[in-house]
Amino acid sequence: MNADPRASGPDADWWCTSPDALFAALGSSANGLDAATAQRRLAAEGPNLLRRRREWPLVMRFLARFANPLIAVLLAASIISALLGDQASFGFVAIVVLLSVALDFVQEHRAGQAALALQRSVALRAQVLRDGAAVEVPVQALVRGDVVLLAAGSLVPADGRLIDANDLFVNQAALTGEAYPVEKRSAAACQGAPDAAAPPTGAGPGDSALAGPTVLLMGSSVVSGSARLLLCATGDATELGRIAHTLADAPPPTSFEHGTRAFGMLLTRMTIGLVLFVLLVNALQHRPLLESLMFAVALAVGLTPELLPMIVSVTLARGALRMARQKVIVKRLSAIEDLGAMDVLATDKTGTLTEARIRLEQHLDAAGNDSAHVLELAYLNSHFETGLKSPLDDAILAHRPHDVSPWRKLGEVPFDFERRRVSVLVERDGQRLLIVKGAPEDILALCATCESGATPVVLDAAGRAAIAERIEAFGYQGLRVLAVATRRVADAGVRMSAADEHDMVFAGFVAFLDPPKLSAAQALHDLQAHGVACKIVTGDNEAVTQHLAGVLGVAVRGVLTGREIARMDDAALGAAAERSNLFCRVTPAQKNRIVLALKGRGHVVGFLGDGINDATALHCADIGISVDDAVDVAKQAADLVLLERDLAVLRQGVLEGRRTFANVMKYIMMATSSNFGNMVSMAAAALFIPFLPMLPVQILLNNFLYDLSEVAIPLDRVDPSQLRRPKVWDIAFIRNFMIAFGSLSSVFDLLTFAILIEVLKAGEAQFRTAWFVESMATQVLVVFVIRTRARPWRSRPAPWLNVSTLATAALAVVLPYTALGGAFGFVALPLWFVAAVGALTGVYLVAAEFAKQRFYRLTSLKRVQRRRPILETRHGGAPQGRPPPPPARR
Repeated sequence: MNADPRASGPDADWWCTSPDALFAALGSSANGLDAATAQRRLAAEGPNLLRRRREWPLVMRFLARFANPLIAVLLAASIISALLGDQASFGFVAIVVLLSVALDFVQEHRAGQAALALQRSVALRAQVLRDGAAVEVPVQALVRGDVVLLAAGSLVPADGRLIDANDLFVNQAALTGEAYPVEKRSAAACQGAPDAAAPPTGAGPGDSALAGPTVLLMGSSVVSGSARLLLCATGDATELGRIAHTLADAPPPTSFEHGTRAFGMLLTRMTIGLVLFVLLVNALQHRPLLESLMFAVALAVGLTPELLPMIVSVTLARGALRMARQKVIVKRLSAIEDLGAMDVLATDKTGTLTEARIRLEQHLDAAGNDSAHVLELAYLNSHFETGLKSPLDDAILAHRPHDVSPWRKLGEVPFDFERRRVSVLVERDGQRLLIVKGAPEDILALCATCESGATPVVLDAAGRAAIAERIEAFGYQGLRVLAVATRRVADAGVRMSAADEHDMVFAGFVAFLDPPKLSAAQALHDLQAHGVACKIVTGDNEAVTQHLAGVLGVAVRGVLTGREIARMDDAALGAAAERSNLFCRVTPAQKNRIVLALKGRGHVVGFLGDGINDATALHCADIGISVDDAVDVAKQAADLVLLERDLAVLRQGVLEGRRTFANVMKYIMMATSSNFGNMVSMAAAALFIPFLPMLPVQILLNNFLYDLSEVAIPLDRVDPSQLRRPKVWDIAFIRNFMIAFGSLSSVFDLLTFAILIEVLKAGEAQFRTAWFVESMATQVLVVFVIRTRARPWRSRPAPWLNVSTLATAALAVVLPYTALGGAFGFVALPLWFVAAVGALTGVYLVAAEFAKQRFYRLTSLKRVQRRRPILETRHGGAPQGRPPPPPARR
């Protein structure tokens, strides 16, 4: 574990110590540590990791599962039974409870280990100076004294002091709550600055006095610029480590967790009511109190689907492993279910819908003529720009190399997402030139004149209109365009800022093409066919985005621009966002607003992004999706990481999420309906039958065998019809299904009671044995009816589900004829008893199939009647709203 650097030593107050003293104290220099020193320090101080939530030993985690109220009540009642001499009941109850808890614990532990293994595959890395050379190492291998290289998009990996910084702006909202990026400078650059006063000794690096310009803290992210950072505290010794207990809190419940909680409350209310009713009836009939208590508690346990946590965990873990084979890394297991529930996917276009192989197509002057001069200006700007270069810069530099040796860089105003441009100040032969490159509309607004031969001409309204029309024409051709402008600078003695970007001379354009990805059109069509509305959210203009949508076959239902979004309140944006599927010229804050507005309208929203400007939206979406080569901030915020930039892979993930949810729902519907029917039957029998219809140990055995028959559900096949639309928790549907099929089961149970008593004249032991066999056969074999909405013979179960189901039914029939059956109070049944039970089971399965078809017809009808207007992907007609832009002009 890391030692706290504040505890002692010359670097204890590193945040207010001079850089030279820090280098000496840490045994480092501006060129970083040597590899041997770094290795020794890593071994001595431990990895650069924050302490996770306290992990209890396996034994303690196993014992904690006995804190379940139902298990506690059951064990307490069995202990009372043992004290009163009923050792057999105590032994059986203890074995059942141990097996159930052990099965649940082992499966969840395995699922957790699988999730950790998958998460390790997306570990973050950092650039660090070792032996004077830049190398890439895992973030956890960083130590105090390391010098880390930072650029736009980097996460600050530990706490430290800036050695040097070049136009560095960082986002430290996670630590300070500041909404906007703040500028950071090195200690040398702060000499004499009013905000560079040394903080009081004894204060911490995160104190307000130290939210100053020379300290960077773990958890911040670099928005623009570049820097070298001397690490002074790592791991738990960082400011973030000091408050790690707040970061280790469990995340807010997901939609899946909300659903399971609501389901648990439904079962709790029904269980309490049923137990109280049974106790009251048995008390009025003056039956033994202990026997009545054991019977009531057994009913409660029988109503509860004890294997639900195990079924959920195993199903999600299997889904995560299958998605890993599809090259999708799942960082949060429950995100699989959220992916299946997703009905809106907001995606950036570059690299996802396009090939992300941008190439420079044209370099033109303001009049639209080829211009080598414009290319040279763009090349100089991209070459001297620091920080994380965009793909457009890479395309410029790769197009045609230029000799930049005569030029010297004097200053820079780095790119940011609000200005949407970058400026560099260069000098050649004593002549200083400011070159600005960026979004054409913004560049044009800065310009007063335009290059035209040897002498610039004034940009009047007609000239501006002609340039704007040319910009629009680029968009209709599917080209991404940047504008270039210049200004001669007489005095470069002052520090550059955005205020220097004025009275520019418009030079021309550089136009780029990013061809559409061949697989994107089919992937979008498939997602839409499966009920997922795809919305393109981009910083590009409407023309380029509309052209891409046309090439991909996406019908443009409505377009919203950043300016329009800025004028809307949240309610208006929610309505407009539902109607529109292209969002153009949007800022990072507006991406987040779009996601929140759609969530506020009841949609489950996925967001696919890979840039710094996508991080907030990734964090706020129901499912944040990034890619393996995304910037650190984006990967950190994502729930899923795609190892390939391909929407077809994401479509497989959506289907996997729905397959997972469908199998979980199979267990819930089968367990609740069967258990509810049996428990209601037993409670009703208590009113009319002078003896217990089934002994407590028999009830527990029934419940245990049924649960064993269902353990293969995670392996089951899912009908294609269940994968066509998003799936979400519907507690009303579960309740109605449980009541409908539980009531049907109870009707047949009561019919069984009548036949056994009135026709077959069964005694107590024969009655309990026959009903046990009938109950097991009906609730186990009905899985073939309930597992599919189609006719059972049209949907094949998985082989393991066939084996577990049929084996359990056979065991229930054979058990009364064995010595073990006698230990449970069963007796061998005459042949006509078995024939009667078999006939009743067959009639029940036929009735269940008819009831299922009617139930789903009525449910579908009710949903159609109450359905509100929703996304265009679920309806054929176009929604009302702002129409798309006019057709492209050629």
